[in-house]
Amino acid sequence: MSGLPRPSLGCVGAPRLLAGLDQAARLDRVAHLTTHGQMPRYRPEELVDLADNIDLRGRGGAGFPFAKKLRAVMRSARAGDGQTAVVVNGSEGEPSCLKDTALLLHTPHLVLDGALLAAAALNSEDVVVGVTRGDVEQSLREAVAERGPAGRRVQITRLPERFVTGESTAHVNGLNGGPTLPSGQKVRTSDRGLNGVPTLFSNTETFAQLAVAARLGALDFRATGLPSEPGTIMLTIAGTTAVETPSGAALSYILELCGTDPGQGVLVGGYHGKWLDPASARAAEISRESLDRLGARLGAGAVLPLPMDTCPAGEVARVTRWMAKESAGQCGPCVRGLPAMADVLDDAIRGGGRPALEMLELRMKAVLKRGACSHPDGTSAFVASALRTFPDEFRDHALGSGCGRRVLGALPLPEDEESPERLLVDWTLCKGHGLCVDVLPDVVRLDLDGFPAEASMAVPRQLRQKAQRAVRRCPALALRIQD
Repeated sequence: MSGLPRPSLGCVGAPRLLAGLDQAARLDRVAHLTTHGQMPRYRPEELVDLADNIDLRGRGGAGFPFAKKLRAVMRSARAGDGQTAVVVNGSEGEPSCLKDTALLLHTPHLVLDGALLAAAALNSEDVVVGVTRGDVEQSLREAVAERGPAGRRVQITRLPERFVTGESTAHVNGLNGGPTLPSGQKVRTSDRGLNGVPTLFSNTETFAQLAVAARLGALDFRATGLPSEPGTIMLTIAGTTAVETPSGAALSYILELCGTDPGQGVLVGGYHGKWLDPASARAAEISRESLDRLGARLGAGAVLPLPMDTCPAGEVARVTRWMAKESAGQCGPCVRGLPAMADVLDDAIRGGGRPALEMLELRMKAVLKRGACSHPDGTSAFVASALRTFPDEFRDHALGSGCGRRVLGALPLPEDEESPERLLVDWTLCKGHGLCVDVLPDVVRLDLDGFPAEASMAVPRQLRQKAQRAVRRCPALALRIQD
């Protein structure tokens, strides 16, 4: 996403996808094969069985079983002329999610392996990767060139950077040369997708996981994670760090390893996701079963802890306003309903009283199950979840007392490229301890002598909490944040 940092990489438990990439910029073709080995061949029925045995599901949001997608495309192809296509959804319109971007920037060949493996099973002529970022497009084009003649089957297409670009019909419409907008029709891509042929459509991590499983085999793949949900899961923590974890790991443990905690609550699943209160977040595990019990789901793997020093109501309001602007513009609930909901929410948190809160409830209900796609429902659910998780915050704001905290932009949005704040180094105090770069690697760079390379560094809003931690941890008290 523009306006968001290049993702830093971390790894929890047994590394598979990241494979040490927190220390390597990118695996080219030779380094990829050295790390992962050659890709074995699978017959169509063997690939379906593999996906079934490891319960591989889509990692882009809905979590649909991959084996069912394969079977559906095969059935549609048999009913038609046999043509099929494979589409990799490499867009991340969700501003809080960067894990697919991390894969495409650092290990693009793993993703291409999975896509080409599926294409071989389906006898697909077309393999297309849709992306929205320039650096991702460049990484993939380099990977295709590194494959030589074998890479010619893969096309890379740049699509507009919007929240709805990742929706399957919007993505395929864009690849077909039309507007990158949801079709509003209940047509499955497995029946009619790219160029009108049955299409296997899934996201970046899904194909990478398929490539890993194909090399390991079902038995070894299942050795990691839960028996009911084998393997690993990639997450984006706080909009900045891509993490791979075995399923079943404690959410609180992952947050701790990333230098944070549940704070006031944790948003799971991104801006169409659900909020967990601190107690629920501490009890949660990274698994469908655990999150289902708490009324949440991982979606595209975005996990956003809300720091203690920001205003929850204000954070939710600014995201709601952005979501309203991301309307596809094709139906009333999006064009009029979401902006109206954002207006009423703004009114409520600015002291609009109980009538404003009551009107907000009505606005949320008015858009439900009426949209051409899931965007109105998802946005309404996001606000409703926030009202349940932070009832006192919204009540106090509506009644005029508020919480007294600023809105720090802890929930990342594309327009938040840089805040007016800067991290300043006092050279008269700095001793070159280097702790600042450990806490804030996306901002601080060290020179050859081990001192910060710059005296003044811009701090993106979503990294403000980490910048404050760097200031507190500096043994020489040589750092400060300046507005």
